[in-house]
Amino acid sequence: MTTRWLTSKEQRAWRAYIAAAHLVEDAIDRQLQQDAGMPHLYYSILANLSDVPERRLRMTELAERTKITRSRLTYAVTRLEKDGLVRRENCRWDKRGSVAALTDAGMAALERSAPGHVETVRAALFDHLTEEQVGQLEEICSGITRAMEADGSRPTPDDVPWRRRSAPPCT
Repeated sequence: MTTRWLTSKEQRAWRAYIAAAHLVEDAIDRQLQQDAGMPHLYYSILANLSDVPERRLRMTELAERTKITRSRLTYAVTRLEKDGLVRRENCRWDKRGSVAALTDAGMAALERSAPGHVETVRAALFDHLTEEQVGQLEEICSGITRAMEADGSRPTPDDVPWRRRSAPPCT
């Protein structure tokens, strides 16, 4: 198999994407740590739970929405449980599954941190784009997401984060 090296234009675009993604994520993480005492991932979990009826989601659905492995989600939800922001419940319709539920304290924490979060997202990303560029950004990111989730050859269904299983423990 021949390696399809990036062209210089693709290499510049790739490096620009990586630099921007890291800087935006760092700005969001710093703001959320400072204002809410939580990383962006934890905020995303709370936000996803707040967007659904009864503020409850099956753990596998929550992993898919946050685009992370189930083991990483389990760890994050355990930490949020300790802080009283999320509660884990047995799944009523599937005894093997569990549900993450946003508590009233979790909703209050989300509501307190949302204004600063939105301002940081706006300042780090959207204030630097024209309306046309915002539309292009959505189109590009949505296209990449659709392709990576749907392509049967790359990645395989087990390659998407929320479907990955943890490695067996070392013995």
